[in-house]
Amino acid sequence: MHVVIATDSFGDTLTATEAAEAIAVGWRDVSADDELVLRPLSDGGPGFIATLASAMEGRLLDVSVSDPLGRPVRAKLLLAGTTTYVESAQACGLHLLTEEERDPLTTTSYGVGQQLLAAVEAGARRVVVGLGGSATNDAGAGMLTAVGLRLLDGQGSALPYGGGPLIALERIAGWPALRGVELVAAGDVDNPLVGPHGASMVFGPQKGADSDAVHRLDAALGHWARIVERDVPGAPSGLAQLPGGGAAGGLGAALLALGASRQPGLQTVMRLVGLAAVLDRADLVLTGEGSFDWQSLRGKVPGGVAAAAAERAVPCLVLAGQVAVGRREQAAAGVDAAYSMVEDAGSLAAAIREPAPTLSSLARRVAREWSRR
Repeated sequence: MHVVIATDSFGDTLTATEAAEAIAVGWRDVSADDELVLRPLSDGGPGFIATLASAMEGRLLDVSVSDPLGRPVRAKLLLAGTTTYVESAQACGLHLLTEEERDPLTTTSYGVGQQLLAAVEAGARRVVVGLGGSATNDAGAGMLTAVGLRLLDGQGSALPYGGGPLIALERIAGWPALRGVELVAAGDVDNPLVGPHGASMVFGPQKGADSDAVHRLDAALGHWARIVERDVPGAPSGLAQLPGGGAAGGLGAALLALGASRQPGLQTVMRLVGLAAVLDRADLVLTGEGSFDWQSLRGKVPGGVAAAAAERAVPCLVLAGQVAVGRREQAAAGVDAAYSMVEDAGSLAAAIREPAPTLSSLARRVAREWSRR
């Protein structure tokens, strides 16, 4: 059999590449004659750069930027001709903080602006920014500050970092030092910046915001959007409600304000790694991520892979840390079956204690069921 393994990362436990390799190890234990093709994927969030670098020509540039709390952290940019790829999560990702450090009222996207400046200095004419997995909810205010804009309060003082202080924003001065580079926001979140489906309401709680903080952030981001529309030349009208503005804690809205276009993150990665060509030859497709839930079917890797497999009438299986999608919904999305590491290991603690061996064990069970079908 020709088996394609196209996985996302499994939360903080396994990268997309590690997950694909763990599945391959288990599968080969059962059916060594099957031809396995590994295509780790990302929807623009964590793993975006590693996924692209493993499948396309380019040069990695290592840079020092600020994490969500202003501490130095290393980030990698992928330079491919005149296009540079940036993974925003490497600067403002949730994985960079402990649970105790999570506070979207104060965390900043400043490091993402440093990534953009590094890309410009490296000669990029086009910068594709992968969005997702952020610890921030500052509407990209930190990023705007890093590239040269000044966010000022009523006394003309610079605002502190974070989403909370944006409620005191009175005006924006300066000009972005990006030398006219073309910006592309690559992500699959279509949520607007504010409102019941906005960045704060939907994603704020997982970043450490309680109910009071969520409402404070939503009001602050709405106020920020009005000032940006007024003071940033070229910022689109209706910024607070534009699709994708809520991506990465509002970083999407900041990029749109700078003139960025939008691209689906997963579809961009699938195209760049040549997934279509390997799916055309597949007899079976395996995909997965940490938690297979309703969000997985809306622009995430398992949903996108399953749809692509269904177009080719190829069976698609999901191997995930946890499964919270019913069989009817799975079938409607093109998933033939879904398997849970937690169920296989007996508990969540057991599953994450040794994630790679646990995933390999699950792959062995799935291979015994499917390899010779």
